[in-house]
Amino acid sequence: MGNSVDKIRNIALIGHSGEGKTTLAEAMLLNMKVIDRQGKVEDGNTVMDFDPEEIAKKSSISLATAGGMFNGYKINIIDTPGFFDFECEMNLALDAADCAVIVTGGSGSLTVGTEKAIESCAKRKIPAILFINGLDKDNSSFIKTVQAIKEKFGSKIAPMIVPDIENEKMKGFVKVAYGVYRDWDKNESPVPAHLQADYEAAHTVLCEAAAENDEELLDKYFSGEELTGEEIEKGVKIGTISGSTIGVLGGSAAKNHGIANLLDKIVSTLPNPLERGGRNATNAAGEKVTVKPVAEEGTVVKVFKTIVDPFVGKLNLVKVMRGVLRSGTSLTVVGKGHQEKISSIYFVKGKKQEPVDCIEAGDIGALAKLSNVSTGDVLCEGGDLTFKPVEVPPAVYSMAVSAAKKGEEDKIFAGLHKLMDEDISFAIEKNNDTGEMLLAGVGETQLALICRKLKNKFGCEAVLTEPKIAYRETLRKMAEGEGKHKKQSGGAGQYGHCKVRFEPGAEDGLYEFVDAVVGGAIPNNYIPAVDKGLREAVKEGILAGYPMVNVKCTVFDGSSHPVDSKEVAYVSAAKLAYQAAMPNARPCILEPIMSVEVIVPDNYMGDVMGDMNKRRGRIMGTNVIDGKAVVSAEAPQGELAKYATDLRSMTQGRGSFTTKFERYEEVPPQAQEKIIKEAKGNQ
Repeated sequence: MGNSVDKIRNIALIGHSGEGKTTLAEAMLLNMKVIDRQGKVEDGNTVMDFDPEEIAKKSSISLATAGGMFNGYKINIIDTPGFFDFECEMNLALDAADCAVIVTGGSGSLTVGTEKAIESCAKRKIPAILFINGLDKDNSSFIKTVQAIKEKFGSKIAPMIVPDIENEKMKGFVKVAYGVYRDWDKNESPVPAHLQADYEAAHTVLCEAAAENDEELLDKYFSGEELTGEEIEKGVKIGTISGSTIGVLGGSAAKNHGIANLLDKIVSTLPNPLERGGRNATNAAGEKVTVKPVAEEGTVVKVFKTIVDPFVGKLNLVKVMRGVLRSGTSLTVVGKGHQEKISSIYFVKGKKQEPVDCIEAGDIGALAKLSNVSTGDVLCEGGDLTFKPVEVPPAVYSMAVSAAKKGEEDKIFAGLHKLMDEDISFAIEKNNDTGEMLLAGVGETQLALICRKLKNKFGCEAVLTEPKIAYRETLRKMAEGEGKHKKQSGGAGQYGHCKVRFEPGAEDGLYEFVDAVVGGAIPNNYIPAVDKGLREAVKEGILAGYPMVNVKCTVFDGSSHPVDSKEVAYVSAAKLAYQAAMPNARPCILEPIMSVEVIVPDNYMGDVMGDMNKRRGRIMGTNVIDGKAVVSAEAPQGELAKYATDLRSMTQGRGSFTTKFERYEEVPPQAQEKIIKEAKGNQ
């Protein structure tokens, strides 16, 4: 048997891109003796960044896990990408982890990624500590960085160390809870005189944070008694679990400075899976239940990430929510109605898998050789349970996807469906109006990466192009047209003749046909042929070839030939009547209007509104809730193609938005000319 649940810590490393999360994971694994040499992101030899794309980009693109032992505790690390296009990976990691280490650089400022990470933890009630990395770098400042974060998040930010910096290099630090100085050789000594004032200030802040979280400690603190180091850490842990305190540590992951202390604090101030509390679930009867990580009850396993390898097959990263996962057990896949026999169980260390017989409650591992299991699935022993699904960022950036080589379309879409097992934040859908296949994701970096994976993993090349907008055409006034199809070429001829009135106002908003012929001018058996011809004609408008909508067609007269009248002739005559009438019906182009909801920090509200006006948008309303501005607007779809990228650069990645189709509206004359010109160019 492995570790009891109180000896497990599941940690997600989250924060801004480029702050050193993967390097920190490497240093932690070195301290846990999982590896005997620390790899570097630049050299492409780290445990966590093993995908060829990650090695090429020198940056994480998906979550990775590795675990090891530290002072008798099992610490599972989930390393996550910091780039905003891969936000879903962070969400998946936070769903599996019980707590987080938020990694930030010592730049003296609050980075967007740090801000979003702290807000994500608060929203999900995930206990966290902050690690200020890179304190060996020139111009880095622990104190200024703490101050910048405190300006936004206040007294919940509680430094647990005072770094000793000399000539812009960190030599060691004071452990604030215990009032001792520690150097990089782990030698401890009294607090040096030059750090005494900083230590006392930090000690007061930390004591207050600890005391506020526990009645007993509060009484002791107010009666003037000194709190011991253990008592301070106890109070900090209570505050960390409740979310009222975020302890701050620091060091250098690249130099392996301050990492052992970070691991100490992970053990002493972050909760084990049981302390984190049970997870809310719903049973088969629809009742709310709490699933606690205890070994004695039926096994419940949640798949939090699927890795697809074209050679090895699928590897499912799992967390055991309850019970013990043993080899040979059969578990039901909830919602899919079939059973999976568990055969291959592993502990994972990056790309390496270590076979094991079982995984205990609260621990993290991996399963292979499961046929129909993917990210988000729950496997249960007796009785179905479902958990709240992981929040997936909206897929707001779309491109049309096609095969670079003719005939490889099937290969492309088969590859995309396999990659969807690995990344649940993108979607493929067919636009029925334009006939294009659309690849929709969080941003352009994600879509470009998907195309590279298609080429490298499945040997097929995809091309991304700007998607077509599903414009429509309509008419603004009534016009009549006459169509006569007459063909005589030896033998039986063809004759069809009709007069049709076209006007706005179809009953269903698309197309309406009315038979108003009197006196048998067109025999009844040819009226459906006129209808058929008009239905075919309105598929193509006369301005730019887009479908014609909201058109009421009334056939009111015509003539026939006793011998030569035929259905095909009336189909052609109807099309000729349409062509004759449309130029006089004041045709115009309609564009899809989207309702847009943009959420940004309130200081960006003016920029967002100004930008929306430039996009021919209309502001429908604004609201400010908890420092976030919600801007509701309507804008033409054609003006929103690159909005995901533009909003990100406008708000430094702090903004998000969703869109929904609202209705069609007439295009202004200037924009209409541009659309007609483009359509004719394409034709």
